[in-house]
Amino acid sequence: MTAQLDYLTLKEIFTRFQAAEPEPRGELEHVNVYTLLVAVALSAQATDAGVNKATRGLWPVADTPQKMLALGEDGLIDHIKTIGLFRNKAKNVIKLSQILMDRYGGEVPSSRAALQALPGVGRKTANVVLNMWWGLPAQAVDTHIFRVGNRTGIAPGKTVEVVERAIEDNIPAEFQRHAHHWLILHGRYICVARKPKCGACLIRDLCPFEEKTP
Repeated sequence: MTAQLDYLTLKEIFTRFQAAEPEPRGELEHVNVYTLLVAVALSAQATDAGVNKATRGLWPVADTPQKMLALGEDGLIDHIKTIGLFRNKAKNVIKLSQILMDRYGGEVPSSRAALQALPGVGRKTANVVLNMWWGLPAQAVDTHIFRVGNRTGIAPGKTVEVVERAIEDNIPAEFQRHAHHWLILHGRYICVARKPKCGACLIRDLCPFEEKTP
């Protein structure tokens, strides 16, 4: 595991990320906080592109918990059957929609604990919603961030929780809000798993990864 980079190096790395893309956006399509929550829950073990393809026909008919419950589990399955684990995900979406109606008046709560208590919503999903909708510096560590964090020394750790903590503890505060988006995009398009595109990397000169590609 690569050692944790020092403060000045981290500041330079995120200054470059910010200059290249000042306002990074998540790639899941949504129309409100409820559809964002559902989209992130559906994206587990699936691609954002695959989820977007499925939800383009779903959001016009079910963009609130009430409408989702009216659509029903079978109706939801018809929309999301191209997504992996669609049956279990449909059950969870219907259950969480009912809980939102029963406990929160149809609103999506803005606390991590309340979000994580919903069916099919883990810490990563909760953090994505907190960050993307409410602008909180919550760090959603996925496979891309875990890989980039360890490969580059930006946020090394043996578990997702340790990597999340390393981001929160070590990356300068001014970059916290967008940190996970910059890292996800970097991992998705540049610092890919098998053959990282080091030749096109903004931070190549600051990265200690030894097996760089041309």
